[in-house]
Amino acid sequence: MKIIELEEVGSTNEYCKAIDSCEDLCVFAKRQTAGKGTKGRSFISLDGGLYVSVMRHYDNFSAENAFKIMINGCVAVCKTLENFGIHPVIRWANDILVNGKKICGTLIENTFSSGKIIRSIVGIGINVKNEISSEIEQIATSMKEVLGKNLNLQEVKSAFISNLDCDFSIEDYKRYISWLGQSVTLKTEDEVRVVKAVDVTENGRLLVDWCGNMLEISAAEVSLRL
Repeated sequence: MKIIELEEVGSTNEYCKAIDSCEDLCVFAKRQTAGKGTKGRSFISLDGGLYVSVMRHYDNFSAENAFKIMINGCVAVCKTLENFGIHPVIRWANDILVNGKKICGTLIENTFSSGKIIRSIVGIGINVKNEISSEIEQIATSMKEVLGKNLNLQEVKSAFISNLDCDFSIEDYKRYISWLGQSVTLKTEDEVRVVKAVDVTENGRLLVDWCGNMLEISAAEVSLRL
């Protein structure tokens, strides 16, 4: 995989799209001026964070297995944090928390054709030693804040690249979901429910118990108290 390192870019995901290359790429940027999160939210990308997009192309990847891309991205981040003595938790489906605060977000953009994924772009932002702005300090943290010391960004980057080469399973993913079996709050466009989290299926659905009814949730925000 070709590695590209940039000083500054609007968005590493958008950079990958603009290149429109058939080559697999790993694009790092020191800063993003228009970083993107899920649901169109902005992602603050100050100096000291690890901002990367991984673009891969596929020949025969069924769209039914799309959650595999999420698994590999999230677990690679969790393994990287563990390399530095940090214990992460995945908040379904793609946020990484430490001590109840978000330390990493993931944005996946897939391109489909005839029921197949032909390209995926996985955008990942890890708060390493970047400052956390006052407006999000109650919900976000960094590796520096957790460990109480500065980190070498290049060492974090090298660990992440190494973990990207691994192929992870749903069981690897669920190992970081310590809240299965507990009550969580689900927020959808229509309502808010308190449910019991039971499992995550192979295709990435959250299995919950709501008043004795087993439901498979495909899209919702999960609020945790960890």
